[in-house]
Parts: sequence; C-alpha cells; structure tokens
Amino acid sequence: MVESGTRNTALTLSSEQGAATSSGYAMLMVMLASLALGIFGVTLLKAHADLGGPIVAVASIVFVFVSGGFYMQQPNQATAITLFGAYKGTDRNTGLRWLLPWLGRKKVSLRANNMISERLKVNDLRGNPIEIAAQVVWRVTDTAQALFDIDDYKAFVIVQIEAAVRTIGARYPYDDYEHQEVTLRGNHDQVGAELRQELIARLVTAGITVDECGFTHLAYAPEIAGAMLRRQQAQAVVAARKTLVEGAVGMVEMALAMLSEKNVVELDDERRAAMVSNLMVVLCGERDTQPVVNAGSLYQ
Repeated sequence: MVESGTRNTALTLSSEQGAATSSGYAMLMVMLASLALGIFGVTLLKAHADLGGPIVAVASIVFVFVSGGFYMQQPNQATAITLFGAYKGTDRNTGLRWLLPWLGRKKVSLRANNMISERLKVNDLRGNPIEIAAQVVWRVTDTAQALFDIDDYKAFVIVQIEAAVRTIGARYPYDDYEHQEVTLRGNHDQVGAELRQELIARLVTAGITVDECGFTHLAYAPEIAGAMLRRQQAQAVVAARKTLVEGAVGMVEMALAMLSEKNVVELDDERRAAMVSNLMVVLCGERDTQPVVNAGSLYQ
C-alpha cells in the first residue's frame, strides 16, 4: 500500500501524434474573398449604409481571423500544436499551412545535426589518462518527447554525448601491442558502433536518434605522452627483434639441414655450434659483418 503523502515523481512520457491542420492555400482564397467583400461593402456605405456596414464588419472579422492562422513549413520541419498548454499533435506537412489562430505553434527541426564534442580527459581501462573527442550526427524523431519531456533537448544532447564518450573511453584500453584485446585505437568501427548504441539508449527519452558517430581525436594525455611514446618504441624494438631472431633460427636450421642432406660438409658438435653462432651474428647483427678468409684447415 502506498503511504499517504507519497508523491509520484515518475516522468510522464509524451508521444507524437498527427495534428488536424488545413492547407493554407485554400484559406488564402478565403482571406482574399473576405478582402474583396470588404471592399465591396465600403462602396455601399454611402448609398446603403445599413447594408454596407454589416458587410464590412463581417469581412473584417473573417479577414483578421483567417490571417492569424497562417504559417510556413519547410521540408524536414515539424510544428507542434498546443491548446492552452495541452499537446494536440504535430504537423509534418510542408508548404503554406493554416490552423485555428488560438492554437499555439512551436517549430522543431527534423534535420540532421552534426556536432563535435569537446576534448575530454578520460582514464582508459588500464588507468592511463587519454584525450578523446567524438563526432555525432543526430536528429529529432519524436517532436513531443523532444519538446515536452526534456527542458532543453539540445543541451541534453551535449551532456549525454559527453557522458557516453566518457563511458566508452573507460571501457577499453587505448592500445594493446599483443593484439588480444579490443582497443580504442585499433578497433574504431566496433567501438564507434558501441558508442552509437550507448547514445541511442541515452537519448531515446528525448525522442532523438543517432545516425552516425566516431572519434575525431584520440591520444594519450600530454603528461604521459612522452613516456608512452618511449614505451611504444621499446615494444616495437622488442617485437622486431623477436621476429628477426625467429627468422634467423629458421634460416640456420634450413642451412644445416641442406648441408647435411647434400653431404657438402660434415661438422662435429663443436664446429656446428661455431657455425650456428657465426650465422646468428650475421643474420641478427645490426651492422654489416666483415668476413674472415681462413686459408688453413677447418680446425685451425
């Protein structure tokens, strides 16, 4: 049982519905007809004042009434209609439109908006401070939610984009040199798709959807950029050395196997070890090696 005095603080969700409006061109003809009728009544005032007066009065009332209901609407625009604060529907028709003058009108753009967020400093999954910024293409899909469920839907979009970028930035590491994890730098498409889903979930209460998003800036924060650069260089050197050694071992194995297979020379364990050592020096050395010609026997 709900205690007395407990207030319902849940948000009353709105939903867009069509509004009953008329074409403005037909009402424009009515207004022109009332203008012509008023001019005709003026001409009758001197000869037939009792007839011309009412005609002018009726024509003036009709002219003022009709002229107050016109509004223009461009493509990808909508107009929310209200009656003394109550939502009565949304008109998405384009061109010259007309509705009763006492109905309130508020235009909403349905066009795509492109926004680039500010550079945010976020700690990634491993705690490294990074700078990150995102580009988001969004648009209004439900005018009632955008106008009546959110106080300022444009400011709401800015705040939610910042929150979503921080959430995604902290969910993944900036980089992984072992290529075993999803990273911000190496998996742009996957992380961008996840960012889009995060934004759609956050903006659905405002009647807004996200068509496209992605990162426009991604880098380590300045205070650790130098250290991370040295770390990247060291890891790159280690990876290159590893690849070089693996290739050299393979080439030595192949050389020894071919020498034994073709009976070019027979080597004991000591001379085999010496040959392996010499080949590894030649293959893995950073500088060019200088050969030494042995004019004596193999064992001298």
